[in-house]
Amino acid sequence: MSVVCIVALLLPLSGCKVYSFTGASVPADVKTVTVETIRNLAANGPVSLNQTLTDKLKQKFVTEASLTQVNTDGDLVFKGSITSYTFSSQAPTAQVQSGVNRLTITIQMSYTNKKYPKDSWKTPETFSRFADVPGTSNLNDVQDQLIADISKQLIDDVFNKALVKW
Repeated sequence: MSVVCIVALLLPLSGCKVYSFTGASVPADVKTVTVETIRNLAANGPVSLNQTLTDKLKQKFVTEASLTQVNTDGDLVFKGSITSYTFSSQAPTAQVQSGVNRLTITIQMSYTNKKYPKDSWKTPETFSRFADVPGTSNLNDVQDQLIADISKQLIDDVFNKALVKW
């Protein structure tokens, strides 16, 4: 009797899509992803920022969507650029320095789904995230951690927009 119950519970999950714990919905016939190196069009920021974002995006699709990364002609293709890298004051004080500083990174991404073209983005999407630090912090001391935090959020946004369909 318990085997019948288990089969009855699993039957609705046997459709044409593969679901993951991340909420991603990947059709069973979508096997590969191509993430082209993200271009850095921002006037400032670390030279390695584009490679960091590219590597994190590749890793996200391989580990959380179980796709195989291929250099060209994947079932899913992502292209993009960093359009802004800004460090700005958010909380002016009576003193010379700001009370809070903000690092904002903006990227623009395009997504093509070769198996299901209707799921492709018709125009590139813009994603922007930021992190705040106390005004007493030195950017050189906190930059790597800020980039790690913001990169994770940006990559999650791209992943969710493409595969979770939010």
